Amino acid sequence: MRKGFDRFSGTGTYITSPGLRQAVNVAVAIGRPLLVKGEPGTGKTLLARAVAEDLGVDLIAWNIKSTSKAADGLYVYDTVKRLQDSRFGDKDVSDIRQYIRLGPLGRALTSAGQVVLLIDEIDKADLEFPNDLLHELDAMEFSVPETGDRYAASSRPVVVITSNAEKELPDPFLRRCVFHFIEFPDEKLMTEIVRVHHPRIGEQLLAQCVRKFYWLRSLDGIRKRPSTSELVDWIGALIASGIGEDEIAAGIPFLGALVKKPEDLEIVESSSPRAGGRKGLFR
Repeated sequence: MRKGFDRFSGTGTYITSPGLRQAVNVAVAIGRPLLVKGEPGTGKTLLARAVAEDLGVDLIAWNIKSTSKAADGLYVYDTVKRLQDSRFGDKDVSDIRQYIRLGPLGRALTSAGQVVLLIDEIDKADLEFPNDLLHELDAMEFSVPETGDRYAASSRPVVVITSNAEKELPDPFLRRCVFHFIEFPDEKLMTEIVRVHHPRIGEQLLAQCVRKFYWLRSLDGIRKRPSTSELVDWIGALIASGIGEDEIAAGIPFLGALVKKPEDLEIVESSSPRAGGRKGLFR
């Protein structure tokens, strides 16, 4: 495995900027969580998978919801199952350990080797959630009071935390993270990203698609600008249907793959001199 600040260099399917590679390597080197923000669809979640692939370790994903609790990330004590087992009397319930289920953070801290832990969309949880993680992320250990067991990580996991900035994160939590904002790719980088997903695409078709994509994103008043993943899907639909660059130049087939809000559709249709009404935009 590579050492120092050159451990992560991206993968064949995940194109990174120099700044993002540096942020990952700094976080790995100093053992701090990497907090990544950016527009939806800029590859925040996929970053953790790419880091795990490049470092040759397993990925453990913790997808945060509004109801998520930090304690559940460590373990859950299944009292309901224990009660059911005791009622039916067909199982020894004295060993509480059989009712302890480790959560994603607990599995990462008890793993025999280094893993990548993804804490995805942390800003979906309540305001106390990030602070409740501080001790475990700092100490890399936890205890289970129900059994008296204590666990300490034998190898510090690489922690990647994503946020869509729906809520402000508390300062004590931010102080413990390495931060990186993923800028939306420029046309040159976007062209490289598309080629990774569609290696056989023709140069003219690719150029037309990227041009139309950035034109859509530049329109005033657009509430939801199309993302990288939507561009990749749109181009996949174009290739599957056999649509060529001339038709892309004249309109935007399958516009619904890129624009998802009715008010945005109206803006697009009224802004394009070649729109030709809905028939020119949809197929």
